[in-house]
Amino acid sequence: MTSKLKLILASKSKRRIQILNDLGIIPDIILPANIDETVMKGEIPSALSTRLANEKANFVYQNKTNDMKDSLILSADTVVAVGRRVIEKPISASEAYSAMKLLSGKNHKVYTCICIIDADGNYYKKLVETRVRFKNLSEEEIKHYIITNDWVDKAGGYAIQGRAQSFIIKISGSYSSVVGLPIYETINLLKGLGYDVYRN
Repeated sequence: MTSKLKLILASKSKRRIQILNDLGIIPDIILPANIDETVMKGEIPSALSTRLANEKANFVYQNKTNDMKDSLILSADTVVAVGRRVIEKPISASEAYSAMKLLSGKNHKVYTCICIIDADGNYYKKLVETRVRFKNLSEEEIKHYIITNDWVDKAGGYAIQGRAQSFIIKISGSYSSVVGLPIYETINLLKGLGYDVYRN
């Protein structure tokens, strides 16, 4: 039974794929979910992360084919926030600059929710909260960072494993969750649902 379970990753994130590959887990299918990630009015960051992870997994579940019948669908969503304010993925250099100015010298939280849907359509979710503190950033540091384009397609405008790692004074929680996929929680959920995490 366990050896027959397939894993579908509902994400195009290279970072999430790499995390799984580093653990020896190779998704059988990678199927990005096409959903609207717009923040709803009054939606708090933790609720946003949970909702989007749920919607990503559900999108793939609703569109799966017969060859995906014996599968687990894994999705995740990462949200960066200062207080109740969500810092979305910047779509321009000016937005990336604003994100860095907001994060500079402050504590912020990174929420990553993972969602797994089993073959029977049951949902299993886990939300992980991590606290990160940035140092005070100079104008020179911010401007140089913007030029690198390392902020592109990154929640909060940065990747903890990228150039912005030199900005971080302290992290309290899951490093891999800030990258995009909390390893401990993901492995435990997969194992608990009968997926053989050691098969590769």
